[in-house]
Amino acid sequence: MRKEFERVTPESVGIPSWAVERLLDKLESGFTEPHGLMIMRHGKVCAEGWWTPYAPGLRHGLQSLSKTYSATAVGIAYTEGLLKLEDRLIDIFPEESPADPSENLKNLTVRDVLCMGCGMEEMPAPSKEWIRDFLATPVVHKPGSTYMYNSVGSTMLCAIVRKLTGMSVHDYLTPRLYEKIGIDPENVSYMHMPDGTEVGGGGFYTTTEDNLRLMKLYADGGMWDGQRILAADYVEKATSLQNESATEAKGNPEAKDNFVGYGFQIWMCRPKGVYRADGAMGQFSIVAPDQDMIISINETATGAHWAQHSLDVIWEFLDEIPGDQALPEDPETCQRLHRRMESLALPAPRFAPHSPMREAVSGRRYRVESGKLTWNQNSVNWMSGWAGPGGFTEFSFQFMSDSCTLSYTQDGGEKSVEIGADGLRRMNRVQEPGSPISKLCLHGWWSKPDTFTVAARWVETCFEDLFHFTFTGDEVRVSQEASIGGFGPGRQEEPVAARRV
Repeated sequence: MRKEFERVTPESVGIPSWAVERLLDKLESGFTEPHGLMIMRHGKVCAEGWWTPYAPGLRHGLQSLSKTYSATAVGIAYTEGLLKLEDRLIDIFPEESPADPSENLKNLTVRDVLCMGCGMEEMPAPSKEWIRDFLATPVVHKPGSTYMYNSVGSTMLCAIVRKLTGMSVHDYLTPRLYEKIGIDPENVSYMHMPDGTEVGGGGFYTTTEDNLRLMKLYADGGMWDGQRILAADYVEKATSLQNESATEAKGNPEAKDNFVGYGFQIWMCRPKGVYRADGAMGQFSIVAPDQDMIISINETATGAHWAQHSLDVIWEFLDEIPGDQALPEDPETCQRLHRRMESLALPAPRFAPHSPMREAVSGRRYRVESGKLTWNQNSVNWMSGWAGPGGFTEFSFQFMSDSCTLSYTQDGGEKSVEIGADGLRRMNRVQEPGSPISKLCLHGWWSKPDTFTVAARWVETCFEDLFHFTFTGDEVRVSQEASIGGFGPGRQEEPVAARRV
């Protein structure tokens, strides 16, 4: 039932193709790793592309862009009359509230949670009783009077919807949002809290276009194809200043676009009237109302929680658009842009398939004696408290001319994955119970004569790790480091030691 957007040339909606080319040049200049980009103007898609191995229908971790979906679920409940913004949390969750709540907790409302005005100075860790823990967290300031970025509060929005409807957020949103605006509910996945609630503060996985469609709903005042999905007054509040966020400058001094205010799980931006859904490492869906434009991007801006540089180059792009009217067609530049956007790709994997050690270690079985060896997912699942799978107990490589198979024992089961060694990646499906992701891209090369390095990228996320397998006699030592993704210096895990069986 999904209605596809019309695809047009940039010039037909008043955007020079060269301006899009310049934006691509900047995104590919090295400060970030772009994954997907869509530009819509006047309701028409005029530019789109994905950097292989990322792809149009491939869902991508949203981090805090999830918050806008959570707020949308609350907005739909508000539109249906299931709640008021002034409803108090202690009335929604009487069983989980303290027996003797403070005056500030008594006054904490849905609206306060929506605009990051909970009045708290800390957030509880994930637990089975996380709602009770949240409501037991001291509300130090009068609700609504201060700003603190509170991701657990955002997950409380999902808990509110679950409590009022008796449904999961996914089941609630499927007929009310996803199916109406063209999001495939089967392609949306989530982290879950220990009690099963979706992690509304950062645990949603959707596509670049899903995020564009979500923000088009806001850009159109809550209407979709003539049907009201969100109340007009809710959209107006969600996309306008509801809480000052200047205090963000204390911890994130470079993040200039975080200081200009917050709506309902939506950020205000420095260009006048512009607002955005925002997730860590550059997951943005940006609405520029005065230019009738939406820009949706997924990327990994490693080490930059706010990806401010990405926003800066997008504002530069907006400044280069001459006006609202169509421009003369520029077939040569437009065709060049189209070819470029169809062939976008991350840098090719290293090609080093040969080593004197390859034949000697191929087929050997090793038993892990110390340390934990596993495909790390904790970087994307820490918000839910999920511990992840156990480590490999045994493993072996079977090298071939263009690839190798890594077989391993994990949690009592036998598994295997294929690793590209020919300068190409191999996509594997590795599904762990409790994990919202399953697509693992692997490629490897001999980084030293005795060391086979494997790059492991969960392609539904912003993260890639390097595993260095160093072979010495009957022993192998495995070191691991984060190569892509994160908020600071690359993470390094404790080395793993294994011995030939």
